[in-house]
Amino acid sequence: METIYGGGTMGITKHIEALETAGRALAEAAGGAGPDAEVPTCPGWRVRDLLRHTTTVHRWATTLVVEGRTSYHPGDGEPALDGDELLAYYQEGHAALVTALRAAPETLECWTFLPAPSPLAFWARRQAHETIVHRADAESALGSGPGAVDPATAADGIDELLCGLHGREKSRVRTPEERVLRVRTTDTGDLWNVRLSAAEPPRAERGTPATAGEWGPADAEFTGPADRLYLALWNRLPADAVTVTGEEALARLWRENSAVV
Repeated sequence: METIYGGGTMGITKHIEALETAGRALAEAAGGAGPDAEVPTCPGWRVRDLLRHTTTVHRWATTLVVEGRTSYHPGDGEPALDGDELLAYYQEGHAALVTALRAAPETLECWTFLPAPSPLAFWARRQAHETIVHRADAESALGSGPGAVDPATAADGIDELLCGLHGREKSRVRTPEERVLRVRTTDTGDLWNVRLSAAEPPRAERGTPATAGEWGPADAEFTGPADRLYLALWNRLPADAVTVTGEEALARLWRENSAVV
């Protein structure tokens, strides 16, 4: 039985399936928009920039997994390709990553940058959400905006973002005085309590509505369907895509300082 991340329902197999589906949808959207189309969710980027970035990340992760690198490896840099050649190169790299993760043993040892049940679990999850978010970017280039995300997958992505990526020292989501931000899904029954301060990065924990009484009051709360919250917290949807109650300053702080680096 697979280890489940973060109290949700996602395991390695489901993360790889999500990666595969999102990567194919990204290619379809990118092909439809064309390499010169602007990517509204990534100011200054065009579709070619999105494809170059995403395939570089995919190929970097593949190298770590296939070669079992146990220390940081910077990767080979972005390709200079464009047009159909670039799209095919992206598709090749995405397929290779999916294949590598499916073939990797559960005992895989390689470098990671967040706590996880195993390196394989980490890379399957991280690359799934990397690709889902960039799928949303490619869809935004079509003009229709990001499409829906499976609610359970979205809740898992919120958990990774709040408890994992923003738990690192490099998170810029800091407040001069201690504050509590709460994130609540209206469809999956998930809840996160995020303690903010100046001295340390956000400290988040996942719970359920029953847990809220133990946590006490929050200074601000973001509420909405899991997929809207997921994309809004990644700044792929406008602020009004979810409901914000309490201190508006905390919502503004998130929008202005939450970009993952």
